[in-house]
Amino acid sequence: MAKVDPIGSLTERAYLRELQPLQRELVKLQEWVRKEGTKICVLFEGRDAAGKGGTIKRIVERTNPRVVRVVALDKPTERERTQWYFQRYVQHLPSGGEIVLFDRSWYNRAGVEHVMGFCTQDEYEEFLRSCPEFEHMLIRAGIVLVKYWFSVSDEEQERRFQSRINDPEKRWKLSPMDLESRARWADYSRAKDTMFQYTDTKSTPWFVVDANDKRRARLNCIRHLLSIVPYQDVTSKPLKLPRRQPDDYVRPPLENQTFVPSVY
Repeated sequence: MAKVDPIGSLTERAYLRELQPLQRELVKLQEWVRKEGTKICVLFEGRDAAGKGGTIKRIVERTNPRVVRVVALDKPTERERTQWYFQRYVQHLPSGGEIVLFDRSWYNRAGVEHVMGFCTQDEYEEFLRSCPEFEHMLIRAGIVLVKYWFSVSDEEQERRFQSRINDPEKRWKLSPMDLESRARWADYSRAKDTMFQYTDTKSTPWFVVDANDKRRARLNCIRHLLSIVPYQDVTSKPLKLPRRQPDDYVRPPLENQTFVPSVY
């Protein structure tokens, strides 16, 4: 059992002790995906300040960005607004041998776009009807689709908002939409419940992550992701370094190069 501090959170030492072996397993998953040509798409959704970004950061911390990549799209352009709604997301879906992590996804339409009035009621209702069909198409195309919803209480979200407001290094994390979501907590709750009603299906279920404790949320999410993909360890085969060729090349003087100042 991992140790906890007096208020019930994992101690940093215990957290890191649990995180490191999970990150090693993520590397094994990555190498298996690359070898087998598997396509994995993971969606991270949830309340603002729920800890999605922190979990994604720990997943990619030790993995290869050419295999495990993050997609975090800005608001759609004028051209994208005229496209089929899912079109801007399709181009970022994984190819064979890739894992794509969506830091927010096409579910923007069921959340912020609906609550803030950025889409019409007809567009919103069409999304709820077509989203399950779209996701079933992805699965039939051989994509492993995993959807996570990070759940945080209003009290904990408020505490994190206050922490960000008072810290200049974290203040950038609070966008105008984040601040508005605080004022529309009930509207977002209703939107989330409706979204689940339509899109929490047997073939594409939502996995809810209790995110009131960030450290536990990260560990639980990573462990769950590893548990639902039947990967194998293909990293145990030893590598042998080739012999270096004889070095008879005479390099130019180091004085001809411009070095970064050695301040540290």
